[in-house]
Amino acid sequence: MSIQRPSTPRTARPGPLSRRRLLQGSAALAAGAAGAGALASCGGAQAPAGATEIDYWLWDALQLPAYSAAIDVFMEQNPDVFVRVTQLGWDDYWTKLTASFVAEAGPDAFADHLARFPEFVRLGVIAPLDGLGPLDELPAEHFQEGLQELWSGQDGTRYGIPKDYDTIAIMYDKNMLAEEGLTPEDLESLDWNPHDGGSFEQMLARLTVDANGVRGDEDGFDPTDVARYGLAADPGTDYTGQTSWSPFALSTGWTFTDEETWGRRFNYDDERFTDTMDWYFGLVDKGFFPAFGTFGDSSPTQAQLQSGTSALATAGSWMISTFANMEGMDLGIANLPAGPVGHPVSMFNGLGDSISAQSEKKEEAARLIAFLASDEAQRIIGERAPFFPSTDAGTEAAIEGYAEAGLDVTPFTDRVANGETSLYPLVESSASIMSIMQTAFDQCWMRQIDGADFASFNDRVNALFE
Repeated sequence: MSIQRPSTPRTARPGPLSRRRLLQGSAALAAGAAGAGALASCGGAQAPAGATEIDYWLWDALQLPAYSAAIDVFMEQNPDVFVRVTQLGWDDYWTKLTASFVAEAGPDAFADHLARFPEFVRLGVIAPLDGLGPLDELPAEHFQEGLQELWSGQDGTRYGIPKDYDTIAIMYDKNMLAEEGLTPEDLESLDWNPHDGGSFEQMLARLTVDANGVRGDEDGFDPTDVARYGLAADPGTDYTGQTSWSPFALSTGWTFTDEETWGRRFNYDDERFTDTMDWYFGLVDKGFFPAFGTFGDSSPTQAQLQSGTSALATAGSWMISTFANMEGMDLGIANLPAGPVGHPVSMFNGLGDSISAQSEKKEEAARLIAFLASDEAQRIIGERAPFFPSTDAGTEAAIEGYAEAGLDVTPFTDRVANGETSLYPLVESSASIMSIMQTAFDQCWMRQIDGADFASFNDRVNALFE
């Protein structure tokens, strides 16, 4: 298996989509949509005579080879359908997709994101998938548990077919660990709690070194002048904390909302959450975690590990290839620490395939995305994919592919196999929630507020649902 560098972090979030922007748009956006297919369409073949042509869009360049291979097989088996595949970069993707809805010139099917899905449903721009032929033959049990629920509306109607999933684990450089006289086994079976940090915090202290070479667990350590932090800082910390604080909060038994999906009350005022915030951002005061602004977007966690300025990173499975390709690093992957619930807990997230409401070729689009979810296609994708497809068959193929490349990725997949996950907080008004809560997380990281202060922000978020 060839390990490639991914193009876009999955933690990125598209900006808010307003009804006015979508339904009225602008001349520039509409013009952009008309030319979208010319930007990065793969495959130069012409449609066979009499074949129905459909458009499929995705943003991740890493997924393009895997999905192109599967779609080639689909077209061989369905000669009456010709699929044009277009890949656009993250920012261009959402701009062009929005413009396509305005101009009625968009894709028939496209890769969708949970941060956009609720808005698309509310605005009526994606089609319900129930009753679309082969899609009805794909029960929720065909996918990893919980994935189909993430792509179902509040009334249970399906609007997306799961493409893949992601979980969180700990990334590190085996070279660094060996230089410190430690082994990968030393990172296994660590535990964590919000009161003293458990053996996980002890490991962070052991791996933290100040400018004078004093370790975080030694007398004389200077937390104000650190050369290497025990835990890397994800510049993208936000209200979901997917690759930052969420593994710790969730492992206390805390949940984001009052329901698994489509909750209407957030729990940022729960003592388990507030204690976790005090511990997590309190690592700044101890010198084990970078202060706010120490590393920006140009120094993500993989760069911190490569440069030796941080020792461990909580990172998403979609980043495996990026870490593996960092020059001078020998990537190791470890389990998250077990929390007060007795085991690790990872957020469980995933992309989906949706169909445009404006498409006049929904039946053909449904045949395509049904095939992409089949075991046959999932194996094709899994063999080539630097991510985990949504089914058991696809996941097994991906694990084998990574193993051939010398990577043990089971710290990511074991969370799913063991049922040690918590679903992404699928709710309405995600953009407004993000806007409110970003200030709270930034201020806590800057050590201006503590965990108890999240209650007032929580009140503002819950007022959105009244």
